[in-house]
Amino acid sequence: MLSEIPHLPMNPGLKGQAELIGPIPYSANGQTLTLILPWAPGNDRSGRRPCPVILFVQGSAWTSPNLKYEIPMLSRYAEEGFAVATVTHRSINDGHLFPSFLLDVKCAIRFLRTNAGLYALDPDRIAAFGTSSGGHTVCMLGLTGDDPAFRTEEYPGVSDAVCAVVSCFAPTDLKALFDYYRDFSDPDEWMRTALGPDASAWDRKLKAYSPVSLVQKGKDYPPFLLLHGDADRVVPVDQMEALYLRLKEAGCDVTARYVDGAEHEGNFWSPEVRREIHTALCGWLLS
Repeated sequence: MLSEIPHLPMNPGLKGQAELIGPIPYSANGQTLTLILPWAPGNDRSGRRPCPVILFVQGSAWTSPNLKYEIPMLSRYAEEGFAVATVTHRSINDGHLFPSFLLDVKCAIRFLRTNAGLYALDPDRIAAFGTSSGGHTVCMLGLTGDDPAFRTEEYPGVSDAVCAVVSCFAPTDLKALFDYYRDFSDPDEWMRTALGPDASAWDRKLKAYSPVSLVQKGKDYPPFLLLHGDADRVVPVDQMEALYLRLKEAGCDVTARYVDGAEHEGNFWSPEVRREIHTALCGWLLS
């Protein structure tokens, strides 16, 4: 060896390394998920300690999520030893009415638990993190764990509950949101697409799929972290406030944060926001 060439240490534990696997089909209806996992050469995870899981649902207005959108942010969690699963779900634009999106994401959770050994996942530590319509979805996950009304036949007997929820700029009261939209647009076509042609059933369905309507005092819910930009004009910040107050009144573990001047997506993602979410997820999943 040449004395003038410096030496660097190797990385026998593969610390800080992550890999992306997928798309992996999780349902017979064609939906897939992508896993970002701590690196294991040859995909041999048989000797690895099971990782806590962050299930991420990208906002899409309940259509088809772009799984690549938050990969750079999510991969950092895998580099720290978490497993991340980012999921697709059926789209209202393809004729799949509410709550198809929720049934699919719950199915993905059951798939992850069923296959936990294959991917070295900890089935007891699965937190849900979502943005916009994905934030709505993860709030619904937190409030309807193992509810038979939102269950398909795949992976029977497996829990779809999550241990924590992080929701960013999410719709929480759909009736109030679409009343707000009527001030500058006509949301009826969206409601026909999402809820079906029977307009007389829309209000009932909007309530049934609104997190604020599902909170019940005395029920055991996971902890929630809610974040919302106070300049959001797509989903007004009072949507976050409504769920925060409802959860607080019911005695639930809920934390909320305003993001000053933030709009919907984009400038919402400050380093401080990312740290807040990281701290919460670490606290819940590593304790």
